Amino acid sequence: MKRVIIIADRTALASLKLLVALNVLFFLSFLVIALLAAGKARAETPVCAGADMLSALQKDDPATYRKIETEAAATLNGRGLLWKLEKAGERPSFLFGTMHMTDPRVTTLPPAAQKAFDAADTVVIETTEVLDQQKMMAAFLKEPELMMFTDSTTLSSLLSPDDAAAVNKALDARGIPPASVAKMKPWMLSTMVALPACELARQAGGAPVLDIKLAQDAKASGKAVDGLETVADQLRAMASLPLAFHMKGLVDTLKLGNRVNDVNETMIVLYQRGDIGMLWPLFRAVLPGGEDDSAGYAAFEETMITRRNKVMIDHAGPILAKGNAFMAVGALHLPGAEGLVEDFRKAGYTVTAVD
Repeated sequence: MKRVIIIADRTALASLKLLVALNVLFFLSFLVIALLAAGKARAETPVCAGADMLSALQKDDPATYRKIETEAAATLNGRGLLWKLEKAGERPSFLFGTMHMTDPRVTTLPPAAQKAFDAADTVVIETTEVLDQQKMMAAFLKEPELMMFTDSTTLSSLLSPDDAAAVNKALDARGIPPASVAKMKPWMLSTMVALPACELARQAGGAPVLDIKLAQDAKASGKAVDGLETVADQLRAMASLPLAFHMKGLVDTLKLGNRVNDVNETMIVLYQRGDIGMLWPLFRAVLPGGEDDSAGYAAFEETMITRRNKVMIDHAGPILAKGNAFMAVGALHLPGAEGLVEDFRKAGYTVTAVD
């Protein structure tokens, strides 16, 4: 049997959408820390594990690998993390794609990106509210229905007995008492079960994800720090997806079990290479339902990426007009006909990939 079938009992694409959402929604890293703080602390940081699915696929199923490569090559602006933004009358700025994780391979900037970051006057991230826990909590409390069931509904009431037991077991394994999160919306709990144990432990121990590290380093060196969205914007985007989608995604992500390590490892490998356009073609090919859920994928992409790109472009204009900014957002926002690279071109910028 081909090794790529390590995902043998493949679950639904909903689980992949939630995994990728963790690298689309920046503020979820804050929720991970908050949820872990509600449980018992881990005695030690687990060792990171996970296999690169792309390497296995290239070896064991070269035909599928070539198909993925062809689709990725057709993705507009699918390669590159750092892009130079130039417009008449403005000093050049840079757009950089991030991954919202603490892995040292992610938080260490490529040399060209580090040079652009060091020279920038202003650093822009998705939302600066995550830098202030009081502001974050205030934002959550303004619209509690986006995160919590405010009626008699509980998470377990929406699950079968078997699924409820699986969810409780997964939460216990992560140090979260199930009773303490019984009223939380399923997408919040998905932030816990869709990350490797080593990543959860690093975040709980205070290690910053790349975006927060960039903002902290910028402040320490006297740079201005600005944001493109509010936490409420990001909350509404995730909460706007159907509840049934979130419930299925939570359960299906749990069914991935330790294979979540392979998904995350593969995402990091592709990120290091700058092959952002290969992420979706790869996972659609090797994860279940990927080829058959085009409508679901389109709805997810429209809600979680495309609409938010328009908001980012609008808010970035006045900041970039000041010149010499380093704008860092989730890398999945960059490629495609509706991605930020094309959106900036439509807004009158000359956008060039920086090696």
